[in-house]
Amino acid sequence: QVQLVESGGGLVQTGGSLRLSCAASGRTNRLYEMGWFRQAPGKDRDFVAAISRSGGSTYYADSVKGRFTISRDDAKNTVYLQMNSLKPEDTAVYYCAADQRIYYSGGYFRPEEYNYWGQGTQVTVSS
Repeated sequence: QVQLVESGGGLVQTGGSLRLSCAASGRTNRLYEMGWFRQAPGKDRDFVAAISRSGGSTYYADSVKGRFTISRDDAKNTVYLQMNSLKPEDTAVYYCAADQRIYYSGGYFRPEEYNYWGQGTQVTVSS
């Protein structure tokens, strides 16, 4: 079991930046596949970004490519999502997710492939 806690959300103006953090605790002696998803009111939970256990592969939704960067620091058991050039359509609750192993690249994009989830952090981008 692993517990995930997100932080770093808040209110920012269009064009601004935020860095989200996801701290893992519990059975963190194992590396995990990590992902970020977001959910706006009345909408489905959408994929944002993911990083493989080794950190060697990263994946991004088309809507955030070139603006968001996912990274991990396994010494700190933390995954980050650097968000730049934020837009009002980025407004959502952002969730961190983890799983021990995702066996195909397409799986990183699917929320059902992740077994562990944080409680979410609100990001609001004002126009």
